Amino acid sequence: MEYSFPHYLLSKQSVDDRALNRNVFDLLKANLPEAPLKIIEVGAGIGTMLTRLVRWGALTKADYILVDEMPQNIQMAREWIPLWAAESGLGVEQGEANQLRVFDQTRDVRIHLEQADVFDFIQKNKEPADLLIAHAFLDLLPMPESMPSLLGLTRRLAWLTVNFDGLTALEPTIDPALDEQIERLYHATMDSRTTGGDSRAGRHLFSHLQKAGADVLAAGASDWVVHSVSGKYVEDEKYFLHFILHFFEESLTGHAELDAAAFAQWLKKRRAQIERGELVYLAHQMDFLARVSGSPIA
Repeated sequence: MEYSFPHYLLSKQSVDDRALNRNVFDLLKANLPEAPLKIIEVGAGIGTMLTRLVRWGALTKADYILVDEMPQNIQMAREWIPLWAAESGLGVEQGEANQLRVFDQTRDVRIHLEQADVFDFIQKNKEPADLLIAHAFLDLLPMPESMPSLLGLTRRLAWLTVNFDGLTALEPTIDPALDEQIERLYHATMDSRTTGGDSRAGRHLFSHLQKAGADVLAAGASDWVVHSVSGKYVEDEKYFLHFILHFFEESLTGHAELDAAAFAQWLKKRRAQIERGELVYLAHQMDFLARVSGSPIA
């Protein structure tokens, strides 16, 4: 199988749609200031959160800055967002290389694509946004030291979603001891990244936000739950599951504590479970809506 990270981001749209905490989202919508909005999304991938907010009726008029470090993600966003908009009955205008506009009679969203490291972007950003979004991203960053500068990107609200929080489960069991070892070692790789990361980022965000001077307005679970229906995975979730196993393979191949032959067999059996529509995947995560201290609440 060919593994493409932009394809993975596409494949998890339906997984994220189910996972995002609707209580947190509803409070976000209730507290958004009047349009037009300025939104900054860091670690934005190919723009699936932007399109979700349009689909879910949260965006009418906005300037949306989509920041991602990976050139292939920005290239995919440049190509995919206009296709999505056209298929959704929205007008599309492509300006300069990194500017798009999607619109209809009630919606007008101007999109700026920024291929940049998040901390480089923070240094050059001149004006804070009404809303900062970080989706499935903060558990990859060094914390708590990153939080104050991240919150400097917003004058009002931060919507921080799908922050991993220490639980992965794959069913059915293959070997209880081996399953437990693989999951434990996989989580440990998140804690030992040289670039930062935390396998319990979700629960730790309460204190990180408080220490950075933000108020948590709402928090709740945003768990990934993927299973087949009548033996078939919905949408492109079969690819999503294969990519999750690819993360395991990349992270743990050659690990000193893990028997290489046993791990190879484990991966083979898990992939066969996907092909038969048997694999169930769970990951516990958390969503937050935070207010920068001193900003108004609707």
